[in-house]
Amino acid sequence: MISILDYGVGNVQAISNIYKRLSIPTRRVSTAKELAEAEKIILPGVGSFDWAMARLDKSGMRNVLDDLVMLKRKPVLGICVGMQMMAKRSEEGALKGLGWADAEVKKLNGACVTNSCRASLPHMGWNDVEPCSSEGLFSDIGTTGRFYFLHSYHFVPKEQKTILARTDYGGDFTSSVRVDNIYGVQFHPEKSHQWGIQLLKNFAEL
Repeated sequence: MISILDYGVGNVQAISNIYKRLSIPTRRVSTAKELAEAEKIILPGVGSFDWAMARLDKSGMRNVLDDLVMLKRKPVLGICVGMQMMAKRSEEGALKGLGWADAEVKKLNGACVTNSCRASLPHMGWNDVEPCSSEGLFSDIGTTGRFYFLHSYHFVPKEQKTILARTDYGGDFTSSVRVDNIYGVQFHPEKSHQWGIQLLKNFAEL
């Protein structure tokens, strides 16, 4: 059973709908008691870093979530801001992140001096994602997948070995990471058609 955190942030219903079509059972959880039973976890996220962190803290699920991920080693997938929250801190806000990964979140380089510059912010729309491996989370996606992005900040891990995929937007940035049982994607698989469906299926099968 995959538990999707429902803390008022993220496209929870869209993720649930994809898993329903795949006949993979999921559960929306909004309390610490419900979350405690999770075997796999999805941490969705939209909006700003501090707002998402504050909502998670207010939900009362933070301590249980830390215990499941860091002590019980349950697989977790962070999506968009949900991935950024896994870092220690973000340039976007003042609150501390979850600190599950040795990483920071920094603003994309959006400086444009010509009309032809395509690195305007936010980075919004479809872009190529190039996996470092064709196994695990990116199994059966191919050498390049097309995924939907909406963000102005990106995850910067300290160790290169944690990077699962990269994307070019005015320069390469990390678009997916893995630290042991912890997975993150900067894009929105729930909005990414067949590529996103395959990735969510892969997470369920890890």
